[in-house]
Amino acid sequence: MPVIYDNVKLDCGYRVDLMVKNKVIVELKAIKAVEDIHIAQLLTYLKLANCKIGLLINFNVFRVKEGLTRLINKYYVPNK
Repeated sequence: MPVIYDNVKLDCGYRVDLMVKNKVIVELKAIKAVEDIHIAQLLTYLKLANCKIGLLINFNVFRVKEGLTRLINKYYVPNK
């Protein structure tokens, strides 16, 4: 995902794991525990892409449903 600031496109963009129909960002992890930095990372992606919903999936758990974290971007602006 490129970063665009003041109509200047920076090629040092972020690497989103999955983006579904430009509406949902899915971040995949295999970590011991989800920490604030992982949530901050996904929220940053949501704000930069102007997406409303993000899903953080941690595969390092016994049941995948225990590793699901759903985030909502409160700064989302719908496209007209």
